[in-house]
Amino acid sequence: MKKIVILLLVCITILSCNNTSSHKTQQSNNCTPLNIEYAKGFNIEQYNNYTKVTVYNPWQLNEIQIIYYLVDNANTTVPNDGVKIEVPIQKMGVTSCTHVGELNALEVLNSITAITNPELVYNENIRTAVQNNEIINLGDAFSINIEQLLLSNIDALMISSYNMEDENSRRLQQSNVKLIYNNEWTENSPLGRAEWIKFIAAFYNLSNEAENIFNTIKNNYNTTKSNLIALEKHPTIMVGSNFKGTWYMPGGKSYMAQLLIDAGANYFYANDTTTGSLPLNFETVLLNFKDCDVWLNAPVATINELNSLDERHSLFNPLTNGNVYAFLGKVLPNSSANDFWESAVVNPHIVLQDIAWALYPQSYTNYKPTYIIKLQ
Repeated sequence: MKKIVILLLVCITILSCNNTSSHKTQQSNNCTPLNIEYAKGFNIEQYNNYTKVTVYNPWQLNEIQIIYYLVDNANTTVPNDGVKIEVPIQKMGVTSCTHVGELNALEVLNSITAITNPELVYNENIRTAVQNNEIINLGDAFSINIEQLLLSNIDALMISSYNMEDENSRRLQQSNVKLIYNNEWTENSPLGRAEWIKFIAAFYNLSNEAENIFNTIKNNYNTTKSNLIALEKHPTIMVGSNFKGTWYMPGGKSYMAQLLIDAGANYFYANDTTTGSLPLNFETVLLNFKDCDVWLNAPVATINELNSLDERHSLFNPLTNGNVYAFLGKVLPNSSANDFWESAVVNPHIVLQDIAWALYPQSYTNYKPTYIIKLQ
């Protein structure tokens, strides 16, 4: 009986840091889970000799996509069910503008030594470094130049999970370059996306710094949210535009819909359960949004351009009343670079305030928006 009790105690100790129920773990003698409040896609556990970072499959509930064991010494022994990476990373390759925004927030931008699609990057330091050949151009993110990748001699390449079975992904997996899967874009809440800064920070031994950064973001976001929801008037809102016969609206459980709801907007599809976009025909949009108060996320910078895209746009009340807005506040001339797609991921509190400026101009008379403009 005594042997059975001892065996049970050993099993409980072992399992205490391997319980993936709801992607959370309990603290034990040799394992301390980091506090993850909003993000659903990853988990971090600190052990005596390494940090375990678990990335979950965005499309299969409770299925693990990959496990990383982060060590200070390459000779450290770790379990054999994951990828061992020595940290802090010195040379990082990135494949998305959001990665630039996240690394910049952590003040480790100088670790980027290889990048895809640099023409889309807004950050001046990165653009200059690419032009001076200080950062290697890996080409297109969906067709990475493997030869340049191998020549870059990076410690790891941060990528987004789109389709791990496509040809580009298979080539990357065969390159022997360590791949860090950053799936922040699959989160359905603004704070969930922003919290991936903790994921990235683990690869730089900056978890405490990331915790402080995120707490500031969270507190500012939730304060603004509470103030806006408490307002008596909640303007109706429409989003996007007609593109080749289809108007894509945010599903009710999507990232953008959550922003609208948190801003106190009255959004027609707020109770919809779709996590992605809703493909709608023009007639449906006209029926449900013709008389709304505000038009957000127009694809162009002027009213004339919006009318040129489709003359039927003039049928909507916001265009007639001049209440049309676009996320074009920080773009580079003659370029596709837009900082909204780069730094906004770690600034949802600022995006929320920008939307509030559009919805409640009487309450934001002295506010200067960052990412948003009003079409003239």
